[in-house]
Amino acid sequence: MSESVLRPSAEQQYAAELAAIAAVDDRPKPPMWKLSPQAVVRYVLGGELSDGTAITPKYVGDRRIVEVAVATLATDRALLLVGVPGTAKSWLSEHLAAAVSGDSTLVVQGTAGTSEESVRYGWNYARLIAEGPSEAALVPSPILRAMRTGAIARVEELTRMPSEVQDSLITVLSEKALPVPELNFQVQAVPGFSVIATANDRDRGVNQMSSALARRFNTVVLPPPATEDAEVQIVASRSAQLGRALQLPAEPPALEEVRRVVRVFRELRNGSTVDGRTQLKKPSGSLSTAEAISVITSGMALAAHFGDGRLGADELASGLLGAVVKDRVSDTAAWQEYLEAVVKERPDWRDLYRACQDHDLAGYA
Repeated sequence: MSESVLRPSAEQQYAAELAAIAAVDDRPKPPMWKLSPQAVVRYVLGGELSDGTAITPKYVGDRRIVEVAVATLATDRALLLVGVPGTAKSWLSEHLAAAVSGDSTLVVQGTAGTSEESVRYGWNYARLIAEGPSEAALVPSPILRAMRTGAIARVEELTRMPSEVQDSLITVLSEKALPVPELNFQVQAVPGFSVIATANDRDRGVNQMSSALARRFNTVVLPPPATEDAEVQIVASRSAQLGRALQLPAEPPALEEVRRVVRVFRELRNGSTVDGRTQLKKPSGSLSTAEAISVITSGMALAAHFGDGRLGADELASGLLGAVVKDRVSDTAAWQEYLEAVVKERPDWRDLYRACQDHDLAGYA
């Protein structure tokens, strides 16, 4: 099944790894968990099993962060993953849910239009009109389904949801129950149920969580990659995975090209060159690791279908411009300054300088 869909879920894509870990996992498991906490950490961070099976890393970062997240899920507390864009919050939440409950698809996507029904329950109005209120007419939300099955529910971009919708989680998280007053009963969560929510640091103040809701979560902050080498590793591995999934007939991206994109992003994010000698204007965008992966992947597509199959400066230029220049005025000035003060002065980046100069900035805003 995973070969016939565009993006298989984590439990489909890594089914063989999950089965291999389960086969050698002899540690105690919390109720309804598919793997022990130690095995979940091994699945997320990767490594080699006792039988020689290689487990690919799903998250590159501090081991203690993953251990704290898994330990939280083993208690009665919900988990909140917080970080700037591109720090793999959604990616980590998906793989944690896949490893713990074997199902990462119980997701509520937070937006300005997310309704309370998406968090609690809705109704099949045809049956409601024909038969009146009944359990058969009730349409459970992903959270309600997770409560009934003892699974992990995921809430993506929690602070993008209206405050009143966010607060509908308070009873679920504190009482582990969801009242259905129309039917005069409540759904009580079975062991194993928990919630993983993600929130973006850039969205603070958009729909800030109430203190009552925040107290129901254990918060784990996911930092950006600490070093350039770590970020290069993440971008290279994820780009190669996406290239295979999209069946792009291109060579895997060369580490030199990945490093150039990562260095451009890190220098513009930090407002200075890597050696600290040149101060730079910061663009308005986040320039996250996820966007670096997108630049590399789109470059691979250009190289595969309109080039010689090898990712180079010409393929990177348009992606870099699209990622950096979000505001026509301020970002264009920041990008031009960076090209002239940094890119042009690096002898081995002259091809990138020429490729970027050849693109018309007027098309990027």
